[in-house]
Amino acid sequence: MKVKVVKLFEGGSFNEEFLFGGENKADGRKDVTYPGSLQNFLIDTGSEIILVDTGFQPNFEYKGYTKILDYIPALEALGYKPEQVSKILVTHKHPDHSGELRSFPNAKIYIGPEDADALKLTGDNIIRCEYTDGAYHNFPESQKIADGVYFIKARGHTKGNSIVIAEGDDGVYYMMHGDVTYVDAALHKNKLSVVFEDLPAARETLDRVREFVKNNPTVYLSTHTPEGVTNLENKVIMKLE
Repeated sequence: MKVKVVKLFEGGSFNEEFLFGGENKADGRKDVTYPGSLQNFLIDTGSEIILVDTGFQPNFEYKGYTKILDYIPALEALGYKPEQVSKILVTHKHPDHSGELRSFPNAKIYIGPEDADALKLTGDNIIRCEYTDGAYHNFPESQKIADGVYFIKARGHTKGNSIVIAEGDDGVYYMMHGDVTYVDAALHKNKLSVVFEDLPAARETLDRVREFVKNNPTVYLSTHTPEGVTNLENKVIMKLE
């Protein structure tokens, strides 16, 4: 199994108040910033191609960021065509994660039912995930997508939020979490961003993510920080206190 990064935008930034202020605005300062980017991920199991999120719609201009490529050209730069994709795992409904969903003619789309409703997704290829395969480690509800690939209920950032974990052949876990945090510092400092639809659920999800990372060798793959790229390229195992 191989996990790859689909690089979309670079050169942005976030202030600390946004990154850390979800539970208490005083936890972050407006004058302290962290670098931002946008990337999604791809899982090549050897027998199928699975996408984790699909970026913005084509020709989107992300204010404050430099575009690398639109989603489909970025996918093709990795050597893949849209028709090769068999499954898409949508971590949540926001347009930087769901913009290109209609560009994959052969893909089944897995998404939390609340976010499927919010996006008004219909069709035989839409799988409103019910997480019927029981607990995955310390997460109570999961769906097995393929051997070693799990879609995990992780509410809070949105009402239909999910995360994806791929089990590497080397015993390492690759966690593609959408926007549970925006930068790795928030995970280290145990801080929620200001973007959430259910604050208690977001806190529970972050607690479970931190517990998993502490107990399992995990490469933490974020969508909005360059660390999401470098962690994958260098296979950095996340360490938490």
